[in-house]
Amino acid sequence: MADAIKVANVGDIEDEEALIVEADDTGLDKAIAVFRVGEEYFAIDDMCTHAVASLGDGYTDGDIVECPIHAAKFSMQTGEALTLPATKPVCTHQVEVRGDEIWLLPGVPVPGAILS
Repeated sequence: MADAIKVANVGDIEDEEALIVEADDTGLDKAIAVFRVGEEYFAIDDMCTHAVASLGDGYTDGDIVECPIHAAKFSMQTGEALTLPATKPVCTHQVEVRGDEIWLLPGVPVPGAILS
């Protein structure tokens, strides 16, 4: 588990868009996509578990993200793979809003998340 890192300020991420935090910054060996959905923030591994594709570049519908390559869908809340061709979940990571700042806790799963 890496230390918490500030990734943005409130308002920096557009609604239903993502900010990709590169592996060098996460302290892990993988990039993480931080999504904003309304006033909530979710973070999941950026890489689709089915094929090499950035979920941060995917299509969002509420708290669901669709892989831009093969249309597999994932829950941003739990990491669960919701549709084929993906069968494995993605890891979730906790996000905290501290005042006007958005902090990512890489490697700290969201309570209730599906663990891959």
